[in-house]
Amino acid sequence: MRKNVAADLVLLGVTFSWGATFVLVKEAVDKMPPFTFLGVRFLFAALILGLIMVLFFRDTVKGMTKQLWVVGSWIGLLLFGGYALQTFGLLYTTASNAGFITGLSVVMVPIFAYWFLRQRLKRNAVIGVIVATIGLAFLSLTQFQVNLGDLLVFFCAICYGLHIICIGKYTTRFHALPFAFVQILSCGLFNMIGGFLFEDVSASFSADVLFDLTVFSALLICSVIATAFAFVAQNQFQKFTTPTRTALIFAMEPVFAALTGYLWAGDRLGTLQVIGCLCILGGMLIAELGGGQEEVGQKDTSYA
Repeated sequence: MRKNVAADLVLLGVTFSWGATFVLVKEAVDKMPPFTFLGVRFLFAALILGLIMVLFFRDTVKGMTKQLWVVGSWIGLLLFGGYALQTFGLLYTTASNAGFITGLSVVMVPIFAYWFLRQRLKRNAVIGVIVATIGLAFLSLTQFQVNLGDLLVFFCAICYGLHIICIGKYTTRFHALPFAFVQILSCGLFNMIGGFLFEDVSASFSADVLFDLTVFSALLICSVIATAFAFVAQNQFQKFTTPTRTALIFAMEPVFAALTGYLWAGDRLGTLQVIGCLCILGGMLIAELGGGQEEVGQKDTSYA
């Protein structure tokens, strides 16, 4: 199996872990506020990765340079920005609008890749992006009226798009484990700061909340699988594919979320939502079969 195909399959598995845990997260944040939940989730994931590095990959700890800390922290800030802007945006807009606008990162990534990485798109990648965007509209939108929440979520999509671009640029320069560790640690710290500023953190750390079965299971599964494993896998395997194909694969997250919601929570999919899921899948396959882009991100060395 070619490396780029294997990488795309691993990234699809990462996307599944994010989409499949959506129901768990939705139930958990009803009892623990989102910033605090994300802070605990990311910090626990960082603890897991830190222990793995200390116990099994000590050489990676010694190789954690100042540049790795700076770049990783900035990427962690982008990741936090995506979560934070989406969280506040949901206060002023609908979940369907937020889902669609967040998914627009699939459009932004090839634009950013051209601007920052000088990567030219092949025709199939462009068609795949268009088809996937149409699918996101079918899957997410019931009505669309631009408001403050939509603007905040739009900047969230920019953060997510830039996060993919930065991973694509720097993933070949650093070992995946410490690189993911710094990103996750910084994202967790930023979320905890948000929790202290906007939420009642002390109440969230009470035994009734922290050891509630829903919250505890969501934190454990999301920390281990959807954060520690997922971000190490992205940092390790995105180097073998392109940012645009990564964005198209990540566009499958709402599809997996809808499917798991249907299977586990009894959610029902309408005809347009089914069409949307098929369009997103079709867009990904079109780009995949067409070979994506001319070059992968690791060939760019224009800036550090």
